[in-house]
Amino acid sequence: MNPAAASPAPAAAAVVAQALRIAPLIDGHNDWAWVCREERDYSVEGLEQGLATDTDIARLRAGQVGGQFWSVYVSDDHAGADAVQGTLEQIDWVYRLAARYPGDFVIARSAADVEAARADGRVASLLGAEGAHSLNDSPAVLRMFARLGVRYLTLTHVHNTSWADSGTDDPAHGGLTARGAEYIRELNRLGMLVDLSHVSPATAHAALDLTDSPVIFSHSCVSAVADHPRNVPDDLLGRLAANDGVIMLTFVPQFLTPEYSAWFDGARDTPAPAVTIAQVADHIEHARRVAGIRHIGLGGDFDGTDEFPSGLEGVDGYPALLAELAGRDWSAEDLAALAGGNILRVLRATDAAFAAAGGGIPLLVR
Repeated sequence: MNPAAASPAPAAAAVVAQALRIAPLIDGHNDWAWVCREERDYSVEGLEQGLATDTDIARLRAGQVGGQFWSVYVSDDHAGADAVQGTLEQIDWVYRLAARYPGDFVIARSAADVEAARADGRVASLLGAEGAHSLNDSPAVLRMFARLGVRYLTLTHVHNTSWADSGTDDPAHGGLTARGAEYIRELNRLGMLVDLSHVSPATAHAALDLTDSPVIFSHSCVSAVADHPRNVPDDLLGRLAANDGVIMLTFVPQFLTPEYSAWFDGARDTPAPAVTIAQVADHIEHARRVAGIRHIGLGGDFDGTDEFPSGLEGVDGYPALLAELAGRDWSAEDLAALAGGNILRVLRATDAAFAAAGGGIPLLVR
């Protein structure tokens, strides 16, 4: 356990405890499955504690994580059938994780499932596919992912797809193509959340123009605090209220401060600039001011990058972050909205469509 994460001031700790009685802590993005692919050959043995990864069962418990969107991801240098297979292997890993540790994890597909897992003392394990390259441009693959329980699709990863522009690639489509618009409509029909992390502002605006359901940013920061192509500008944050969507703020240092970003993109021949929990809180507070308290959440991206802010080096750090905000006079109710209440609302809004995802005749078939 991270000592700095374990000992918030007593008054702040009491507010945090009250908040987590109101709503579970639900994180929008964790890449533990990918790390276990790369470093453990997909083994689910020995995950209880003491791992070199950012995540293990003991630290999830210490972090009071009640729900986790596990990223089912392969990098977008995987293409075609290879990307589809890799994503299916990631989904399989999460299912095997829940089967291997049934007292700690349970597969969740809905807000009701998250609440049932919480009542049972288990971590609700939701699935999110990171990058539409994993579909091999097949709506049938998308529908089968939905049947397997995948609740969101990130439209791009670091490179453009054939129908959507990434925020970290040269624009090719001006946002979404007509094919991309069809995918947004099919995601809505399926009750799968449109995830706008990684996409360009033009793509995000186009998706917001089209969607009839709330969107999410599963793991993003805000441009007004640190100008980075992975961060979200205020004009997009301002649209979340009308959409009823949620930005889930992330802890990736290169998105948090310009100093760390410059170091990360440079020679890295000097010590990395310090990044703190307070700077994460600054992003959260800006998102709250612009988008509103109903439209923010947390998406740490643990095991998705090498370094994290001091005090947030692993999944046991969430109470310390919430305590930082409690020290800034956040109420228990507002902390509960951030921690999990808001993303639960978004799930509830789309649960009925997702439950019916196996039925109906889709319009997008090829």
